[in-house]
Amino acid sequence: MGDNRNFIIAIFLSVLVFVGWQYFFINPQMEVEKAKQQAAAEGRGTTAEIEPGQSAASGARPPSVDARQPVSGAQQSAIPRRDALALNPRVAISSEQLEGSISLKGARFDDLKLRQYHITVDPKSPEVSLFSPAHTQTPYFSEFGFIAAPGSNVALPGTSSEWQVEAGTKLTPQTPVTLRWDNGQGLVFHRKISLDENFLFTIADRIENNSGNAVTLYPYGLVSRMGKPDGSSYYILHEGFIGEFPNVGEQTIKYKNAADDGPVQVSDSDGWLGMTDKYWAAALIPQTGETFIANFSEHPDPAIENYQADFRYDAQTIAAGGSLDLTSRLFAGAKVTKVINSYHDAGIYKFNLLIDWGWFWFLTQPMFDVLHFFAQHVGNFGIAILIVTVLVKLVFFPLANKSYVAMSRMKKLQPEMEKLRERYKDDKMKQQQEVMELYKKEKVNPVAGCLPVLIQIPVFFSLYKVLFVTIEMRHAPFFGWINDLSAPDPTSIFNLFGLIPWDPPSMLMIGIWPLLMGFTMFVQQRMNPLPADPIQAQIFTWMPVIFTFMLASFPAGLVIYWAWNNSLSVLQQGVIMKRQGVKIEIFSNLGLERLFASGDKPKS
Repeated sequence: MGDNRNFIIAIFLSVLVFVGWQYFFINPQMEVEKAKQQAAAEGRGTTAEIEPGQSAASGARPPSVDARQPVSGAQQSAIPRRDALALNPRVAISSEQLEGSISLKGARFDDLKLRQYHITVDPKSPEVSLFSPAHTQTPYFSEFGFIAAPGSNVALPGTSSEWQVEAGTKLTPQTPVTLRWDNGQGLVFHRKISLDENFLFTIADRIENNSGNAVTLYPYGLVSRMGKPDGSSYYILHEGFIGEFPNVGEQTIKYKNAADDGPVQVSDSDGWLGMTDKYWAAALIPQTGETFIANFSEHPDPAIENYQADFRYDAQTIAAGGSLDLTSRLFAGAKVTKVINSYHDAGIYKFNLLIDWGWFWFLTQPMFDVLHFFAQHVGNFGIAILIVTVLVKLVFFPLANKSYVAMSRMKKLQPEMEKLRERYKDDKMKQQQEVMELYKKEKVNPVAGCLPVLIQIPVFFSLYKVLFVTIEMRHAPFFGWINDLSAPDPTSIFNLFGLIPWDPPSMLMIGIWPLLMGFTMFVQQRMNPLPADPIQAQIFTWMPVIFTFMLASFPAGLVIYWAWNNSLSVLQQGVIMKRQGVKIEIFSNLGLERLFASGDKPKS
């Protein structure tokens, strides 16, 4: 029974890793990061409820933006997006990737849609909205401004300040726009906003001081949102605050933990910070070489989910008759791997980590690269998964081959092992000793049967991570009814795959591909003799059923991989067993031996 016992152990190990790996890996990671944050942030700042342009203490952070303010004294209730956009004059944004506008009131980025991405797989469904203006249901925006030095009464542009268009009529990759604001006291602000071909805005501020006196101010940038994205509590995915800093390290706080962790403050002269969702992100990139203080905080009112990531430069003094030039950047868009990597390669510090590759990035990233390579050549990520599965089988063929050979040899020893168990049935110790001596004599490794199952576990998780976090997999079709490899199989056996007009609950959504996966797993098990122990036999019998229900809610691409991998394993094991002269037990285990026996006919 040693081979069966080891195989059962391998199966239970895979189940354990399936269900609980996030608890053993992700939770410790969260604790480590929390400890890192506490060690890095000796002093945690408090939210400074001040208006931009007002005097602030040197340790104050940028203003906490309240997007709940009523419109013209109306009740604090959301208004339609179209009505909210019409409240302020705007400059349009248009590119192949983005469309939207910048509010001239506060020079705020609060209207941004992603043209290449839709809410559902239907290309006629609405485009994904990243930024939304204040007064809507879920405001989400970014702005850049200035805080006055302590004791100063200099007028600075604030949230309610209306900028004028100095140059340009529409922001495109080819045509930047320049805004202007004059405080009427000799201080003139010029803001040139540029957009690249993807999702990166460049905000170049030039402040001219003709007031006759030196002026000290604190430039800042912020990203603020109300509410959090749906499904932001995944253990295997980080959604929330994120930042990368050379001197401080990585800072990550999930939305659900923001209130408990409290405001977090760090200081550096390079890096970036912002908020990340599963597929989208907004990140602030301060000017490299300029010291800044970064803050992450949630609104102190527990009834309000208002999150803000911001940074504030050190004091900037502009001499009388002088000027100040300062450039910050804003990423606002989809986390496309190629685009994110290009920004990293262009010099943005560790910007590639905006995509949550996880602890096993050394497996996940290569898995994505290989899948993406084949998908580009065959035009289908599903086909790419099938190809990569074959490649993985080829890479591990020597090891798997040895395992199946060892399993075949162990099967040939079954009669001898049964004799030993019968001979020493009253002496379990002696029985085990004799069985091990038999293994040694025949040069058989009893744990070799575990390897085929264990080999595919790291591949499984790397593929799972790729399917779950990469936007390239979002809405990626396969064939037939599978129009999104990152979503579960939409069919269900409980409504006869759509023939019955009934939508089963999620736990009963057992689609065609999960059933195929379960069947191939069942066939693979029946390639070997059933254990003599009735309990072990029951475990083997029910394991495909358990896995079918478990994987039914997993991404379809993952289930396709598993079914295809099982099929290849059955073929490989069958060929090896035939070469070893070992009887293939599948027909007898299924009770079909007579039906398929040569020269025999089924009895009526």
